[in-house]
Order: sequence, then C-alpha cells, then structure tokens
Amino acid sequence: MAEHLASIFGTEKDRVNCPFYFKIGACRHGERCSRMHNKPLFSQTLLLENMYLSPEQIGAAAAAAGKEFPKLSDEAEKYHFEDFYEDVFEELAKYGEVEEMHICENLSDHLAGNAYVKFRDEEGAQAALNAVKGRHYAGRLLKVEYSPVTEFREARCRPYEKKLCDRGDYCNFMHIRRISDDLFRRLYRDRRRRRDRDDRDYDRDYERSRYDRRDRDRHHRDRDRYRERGYDRDRRDRDRDRDRGRDRDRGDRYRERGYDRDRERDHEPLSGDKRSRDARDIGSENRTADMRRDGAGPPSQPPSAPAGLDPVIR
Repeated sequence: MAEHLASIFGTEKDRVNCPFYFKIGACRHGERCSRMHNKPLFSQTLLLENMYLSPEQIGAAAAAAGKEFPKLSDEAEKYHFEDFYEDVFEELAKYGEVEEMHICENLSDHLAGNAYVKFRDEEGAQAALNAVKGRHYAGRLLKVEYSPVTEFREARCRPYEKKLCDRGDYCNFMHIRRISDDLFRRLYRDRRRRRDRDDRDYDRDYERSRYDRRDRDRHHRDRDRYRERGYDRDRRDRDRDRDRGRDRDRGDRYRERGYDRDRERDHEPLSGDKRSRDARDIGSENRTADMRRDGAGPPSQPPSAPAGLDPVIR
C-alpha cells in the first residue's frame, strides 16, 4: 500500500495531493482546491506571485481606469522585460547564487507575472526570503513563499515553446518568456565562469595551505624529534657524569678506608707472643752487629772433609 501511494504521489491518480501545485507551485483553484497543497518548509526555489506586469496587463489596467496606454513596439517591450529581469536577478543574487529564474507570461490569475527563482542551496533561498518579505516593488507589496518546484521540465508548457499551444495565455502550465543570449551570458555564463574561477582559486589555495600545513607539521615533528634527541643526549650525559662522580666518590671512600686500616694497623698494640718474638729478633740482630764490630764475627762452621773421604769420627 505504501509503495502504491508513493508511486502515484503528485500524479493525476493521487486523490489527496494536488498534482498542479506539486508540479507548478500554483493551482487555479487556489485555497478552494479539493486536494491538499503541501507547502514546503524549506526549498531552493522562491515564488514571487504576480510580480511582473506585462505591457498588456498595464494597458488593461489603464483601460479599466479610463486611461490610455500607448502600445509599445517589440523592441521596447523586450527592453521592458529584460530591464525587470536583470533588476530582480541582481537584487536576489546578493543573498545567494541564482541557478535559474523564470517569468511566466500567462494571463490566468494563478500564474500571471509569477517569478520563480531557484538558488544553488536552501540557505541562499532562506536569506532571500527573509530579505524580500515585506518589501514593495513598483508600489505593490511582494508576496513571496517557498515553492515545491525544483525541476521546471515538467512545469513548462512544451507546445508553447514550439508555438503550438492551443490554450493560449490561459494555459495551466508555465509559458516561460525567454531572455536574450546577451543577457543570459552576462547574468549566468559570466557568473558561472567567475564562480568556477573562484572555486579553482579556492581549491588551489586550499592545496597550498594543505602543503604548507604538511610542511609545518613536518617541521614541528622534526623539531620535536631533535628536541627529544637533545633531551636524551643531555640525559645520557647527565647520567654518565653522575656515574663518573659516583665512581670517583666510591674510589675516594675506598682509598680513605685503606689509609685508615694502615694507620690503625700501625697503632695497633702488640700481643705477648708477638712481643717476645719481636724482642728475640731484635736481640739477635744487636748481638750480630756487636760481634761484627769487634771483629770476631759469628762462629764459623767446622771444616768439611776432602772430596771422596768420609769424615772420621773419633
């Protein structure tokens, strides 16, 4: 069921939603229509209802007021339309990039003089809606709202483009008036070229900034790495100096301990046995020295027997 309703949404088979409002953004029945008009809350397209007054409409209004309006030539009528088109386009382009702008030539009340302006994004359409709402143009209050139309292929009258529409100016589809190639090139093509050029410049600047940022990051990484290396080198040097100082202190302590042991040994009191042994050694040395001084010398050894003879013991 849901797939069926989705397939017929906005078509003639849809008995709930108005297909004309969905395609054109306007309905000849207006608020009296038996079907629902779903007005969008956001859209890329703005509808300025009955904004453009054609020379025919101005002449009809003058005739109804009992005044005469001179008939304009084709050249003057073309100038009148393009002057209006350029004026509105330049004003709305201040709030966002305009992709399409169409003016209806229909004479029916729901399409006469409607201006459809499609922006590149919804933000531009919203900014233009807030700026234009409540303003006047040519002495008339502007009525602007979001339109559900984003593709004008289904909204335009194709027979009218071929000059074959048999319904005339009261057709229920858009009779869009074309602008000259010179105005189109000045408003759209040149702007798109400038936009493309600006986009290229932006992309180029972005790439440059990215490369610069990459180089800056590489420089920062190298700097941090060098700092870490220097910090590690300084730390190793400090550790080495600390170890050297520790070894030097340890050697000094060892030398001091050895000196203290030698000094303690020199001043250590002698025991009894050791004292008597040292005394005997000293006495023997003194007697030997006295005998050598007197010429007697130490007692000699008995003569040894000649070689080959055994000593005779008597």
